[in-house]
Amino acid sequence: MQVLKIRQLFLLIIIQFLFLMNGSAQYKTWQINAERDTINAIDHNNMKQGKWVIHVEPLRGEPGYEEEGIFKNDKKEGIWRQYSLAGDIIAVEFYKMGGKDGIQQYYTYLGDLIREESWRGYNPDAPYDTIAVYGEGNNEIIDYKIEKAEQYSVRHGDWKYFDAGTGRLVKVETYERGHLQTPGAPKTVAAPAEKKKEVEKTPEMLDWEKKNKGKKKVLRDGRTYSGG
Repeated sequence: MQVLKIRQLFLLIIIQFLFLMNGSAQYKTWQINAERDTINAIDHNNMKQGKWVIHVEPLRGEPGYEEEGIFKNDKKEGIWRQYSLAGDIIAVEFYKMGGKDGIQQYYTYLGDLIREESWRGYNPDAPYDTIAVYGEGNNEIIDYKIEKAEQYSVRHGDWKYFDAGTGRLVKVETYERGHLQTPGAPKTVAAPAEKKKEVEKTPEMLDWEKKNKGKKKVLRDGRTYSGG
């Protein structure tokens, strides 16, 4: 039994050694986290690759944070999460070829959603892009032009702002390729009107209404009321 355990330990050491040798051949520098995953790797072309965890210390009154996600050829790719230094999630972002793309969400340190952004990222499958031409001093599209697509990321779609305490949607801004489509003050979402509370009717009240249905207005002491 003791010999078997020694063999298993020896085999584990060999596997770890081969794993590290493979990493050293593939990357210029890298780290191993507590789960023995390779993180923060830089290849021989000095490009960030794979899973990264980035730590940012507080600076000039700004709180520090940590973010984690995937790098592909030195560009952020896919979902990235940002945490406070206490471990609370404060942002969920999506990237495509290094630029924001799709819905991004931001939270308070108490976990309340305060802003939801919408971005449009570069599409590498479309070599050309149709660009709107806007008139001077207004927000109207007067023409379109076709240009060779370049890597970019612009505000596109609805940006939503929420009240942190209640979660109520308080403001919406709509963008088209970086241009605000609601000139002046952004749309403000009114608070929902409170419904009037209905009084629960007793069996006696329901019986009285049934007996006097279709009659003149009747007071509950038996007198009639003709109005006027």
